[in-house]
Amino acid sequence: MTDQRIEGVATELKGKAQGGIGRLTGDSRLQVEGRLNEVKGKALNAYGRVIDGLDGMVDKAPADLQEPARKGLDFARRKPLLTTGILAGAAILLGSLGRKR
Repeated sequence: MTDQRIEGVATELKGKAQGGIGRLTGDSRLQVEGRLNEVKGKALNAYGRVIDGLDGMVDKAPADLQEPARKGLDFARRKPLLTTGILAGAAILLGSLGRKR
């Protein structure tokens, strides 16, 4: 289990608690913060599941590709937001290349 998954579950639980306290006290700001933390936690947990799945795939990769793949996964673990941004940018770029004008 990656750190992102652990952090995601903790953030999601924190958000649920904030939302519950906000509902009990009538504090709408706390309710919104709680919901944002829930969403953030779910996203971190999902990202961690992807990293865990990729980690299993690296073990099955050819020996000469395992080291570069591990370096890429280590980067993704340290910089999840940057990695997501890079992948989103690449997807947009590739999507625009496939469009006919």
